[in-house]
Amino acid sequence: MSLTIDPHRKLVSSSEDGLPVPQREVKPAPDRWRNSLGKYQVKRYDELCIKCGKCAEVCPQGVHVKPEGYADFIRPLESKCTAATCKENGTYCVDICPQKALRVDVLPLYESLGDFRWTADLILSIWHMAETGEVPEGELNYKTGNSGGGFDKIDFVFPEGGKRTNPDEINVSIPLNRREDGRPKITIDLPVYGGGMSFGSVSPVTILSKARAATAWNTFSCTGEGGYIERLVPYKDHMITQVATGLFGVREETIRRARIVEFKYAQGAKPGLGGHLLGDKNTPAVAAMRGAVPGTSLFSPFPFHSVYSIEDHKKHIDWIRHVNPNALVSAKVSTPNDVDMVAVGSYFAGANIVHLDGSYGGTGAAPEIAKKNIAMPIEYAIPKVAQFLVEEGIRDQVTLIVSGGIRTAYDMAKAIALGADGVVIGTPEMVALGCIRCGKCESGKGCARGIATTDPGMVAKMNIEWGTQRLVNMLNAWRTQMIDILSRFGMSDVSELRGRTDLLKHQDYKHS
Repeated sequence: MSLTIDPHRKLVSSSEDGLPVPQREVKPAPDRWRNSLGKYQVKRYDELCIKCGKCAEVCPQGVHVKPEGYADFIRPLESKCTAATCKENGTYCVDICPQKALRVDVLPLYESLGDFRWTADLILSIWHMAETGEVPEGELNYKTGNSGGGFDKIDFVFPEGGKRTNPDEINVSIPLNRREDGRPKITIDLPVYGGGMSFGSVSPVTILSKARAATAWNTFSCTGEGGYIERLVPYKDHMITQVATGLFGVREETIRRARIVEFKYAQGAKPGLGGHLLGDKNTPAVAAMRGAVPGTSLFSPFPFHSVYSIEDHKKHIDWIRHVNPNALVSAKVSTPNDVDMVAVGSYFAGANIVHLDGSYGGTGAAPEIAKKNIAMPIEYAIPKVAQFLVEEGIRDQVTLIVSGGIRTAYDMAKAIALGADGVVIGTPEMVALGCIRCGKCESGKGCARGIATTDPGMVAKMNIEWGTQRLVNMLNAWRTQMIDILSRFGMSDVSELRGRTDLLKHQDYKHS
């Protein structure tokens, strides 16, 4: 049995929940807010402007717009401005305006947005991809952050003058079951799927947008540890159901409908701690799904109190095999020093997917003391685990999926070059939906964008079809970048990039 779909498909029928079945087609999905944030603010002095239209003629991004039939320009579309690039290529409106009626400055909000890992450029780049489905042009750095470590210190070494592969001949799909265990041979069309975000931690609109985008791109999303809401049933062939230490919402009927079941033994953002859901996010609907009392804070234990060995882990997998013989099993673990032993043990217990979650992951709900000080960074864990799987002779029987700080398509490609098969993302999905990285994810009404919330009024700020399109667009831009990377290396399949550490260099070390 295979779950492989034509990459150019367009689905136009209706899904069981009444919404149109999601399509892979890129369509404009502008920001929900009237005035989108960008890098620059553009000021037009109306008392000087003579409406000559030269600014609109020269602007390559369409910042200046004078609608037909209008006497005046509308407010400049500042989020589209690429002033630094325009200065270089001779299309800078400030210099061209005959009346000197324009002024462009860096937006103060841009200078305060983001942090060292998620810079303002990365956030704005994801917004651009989500709106247009394209890689941003201009001066935005959409490849790396400014953390001073991790993937930001690793570069690809592209050959000079090498023969490029035709992009139309490049395959970026990956298999999720490499074992000959009689379970389905599931293939996803991108080497990426959506991370677990539970009902309660994020809004139902967010959950459904993720599921619908995964359906469009023939990949997966994940329920997280809050249970499997009924509105996800139409997308069951593209949903991973998660079994975590609190067993919230775990039911055999949901396991029976799942294509993949993921045991979350630990997560990189807070290893040694279980999941946290504070009381103001535990609404009556959330409590009913989790079998809890509304308004109470819910803390998952660490670890599973039924699992203290690989043999215990095997009992978990045997349970899933009994309940749903067709489900693949994923083991999600954090990255302690002996993570290589854990990965090999998971394979021998019967897991199809080993999911490593490094320390850079997690949302604003994860404690800072845990995120920044406990687990191993994912770029160290990947080659450590991949090499040990090779030494044990089982590398080609395990699908190694990694997460914990994957922000960009270049991070994804670097993770694969270090030895992974594919990646899981969470924060990029939230940013695509408008997240500003304020770090208030744990609060019931704290999310200014209505993404990580259970408050009905806040949830209503986002439309499901809009959210789906934003994620579809972003994944299209990531696919474009991955194909470009493979093309530059002369590769025709993403599997050729796996483990090619010779194609990487670290900025802190000299290379001949």
